[in-house]
This record gives sequence, structure tokens and C-alpha cells, in this order.
Amino acid sequence: MSRFDRLPAALRSALVQRRLLKVIAGLTNFDAASVERISRAAGLGGADVIDIACDPQLVELAAAVSGLPICVSAVDPELFPAAVAAGAAMVEIGNYDAFYPLGRIFDAAEVLAITRRTRQLLPAVVLSVTVPHVLPLDQQEQLALDLVAAGADLIQTEGGTSARPLSAGSLGLIEKAAPTLAAAHSISRALAAGGLEVPVLCASGLSAVTVPMAIAAGASGVGVGSAVNRLSDAVAMVAVVRGLREALGCPQGVPAPGTHV
Repeated sequence: MSRFDRLPAALRSALVQRRLLKVIAGLTNFDAASVERISRAAGLGGADVIDIACDPQLVELAAAVSGLPICVSAVDPELFPAAVAAGAAMVEIGNYDAFYPLGRIFDAAEVLAITRRTRQLLPAVVLSVTVPHVLPLDQQEQLALDLVAAGADLIQTEGGTSARPLSAGSLGLIEKAAPTLAAAHSISRALAAGGLEVPVLCASGLSAVTVPMAIAAGASGVGVGSAVNRLSDAVAMVAVVRGLREALGCPQGVPAPGTHV
């Protein structure tokens, strides 16, 4: 049985139809009130999964208020089993945006080591791994291939923290998303060229303007954090999630090349 078979049917369908919407509360966000607000907005707005910090109590809270499958994010593999036991449907290594301002950089060797240890601890759980955007694109492609060989089920891109948008409005939003869009394009094609049927999630720096571009670039879904979690008004948060859901459109029905779960 595929590890994907353990995911809820609606989540699997969203991946196959290339319309998955993941709302990200934040890998370092352990504020229960914040996670509750974001999770509720994700559920009301029509997201497919909520990505939260790796904490068993937060897993139970987010599941209760959102009604959605829970993904937990961390960079310490030893934290994952307790969160899975609490009900997390999948685990995510990264993304690493919160660490870059602290000068903490994850190289390919470290990400591979974390992946191997996570797979050792959780052989049957769906595992998504973020490829660090600080690597050149050709090295991101190679790392993605190596991560799949090490047991990753999904590959996630990032890049919002490296973007330096110069323009206002839609052009600025596109400039902000350019690094993660480029990574999604390169990695999805490298995986397909290698004969690997692995979904790519495009995350970091995305907005309603750019999530359709992520799908066009080869992603099977998107992860959006700051566009939602930086807001304090509950109504506005739900509106943004609904806008993202609408931007992704209806189920497309035709999987991308190399995408099968």
C-alpha cells in the first residue's frame, strides 16, 4: 500500500487534480491562540490542509477547529512521532524561512540526513521535504532527486525570503514569488525527467496573484503562510483563504506529468 493511501481521500484528490491548498501557520509558531485563528480560517476558507508547528497539543487544537488534515513541520526528526500519534496526517521538513534571519542555513547534506532519520522513525507516514532555496537551481534539482531516493513523498520549494520585489501591486507580488516559482519549474521537470512521480508543493512568498502560476510551473499544490497568518482580523483571514481557493480554480482533472498519488 502506498503511503499516500493513508491520507484522507479529499487530500489525495486535491494533489492528483493539482489544486491542493495548504495554509501554513508557521514552523516556529507555538502560540495556541494564533494557531487556532489560522486553523479556523483555513477550514472556513476552503483549504485542504493546515501546516503547523510540531506539537501534539497544537495538532489536536488545529484539527478540532479546522476540520482539516494536519501537517506538522519541524527540522528535528525526533519531534515528529508524538505529533503523528496525536493525529497529524503527514510531516514536513522545513521550510526554513524562520531560520535565515538567524543566520541558520541548511545545506543538502543536513537536509538529507534529517530526511533519512525521519523516514527511519516513521516508515509509513507521508513525508514532505523542503529544498533550501539558498542552493543554486541545479543543486536544488539534484537534492530533490536525492531526497526522493531517501524516502521523501513530496518535495516543497521555498524562496520568499530571498526575493527583493521592487514594484507595487501585482508586479511586486510576482517579483516576490519568482524564486519559489523558478524552483517549482526546475524541480518538477527534473523529477519527471528522472521518471519520478512525485508531487511538488510550491510555497513561500505566494499570493492569490501567483498561486495559478505555481500550478502552471508544474506544482501540484501551494503552501501559503504570511498572506494569511500575518493578519489579525478573522474575517480578513477567511477572505484571503477563500481568495486563494478561488485562484486555484476548480479541480482540473488532468494530473501534471510526473504527478501520481
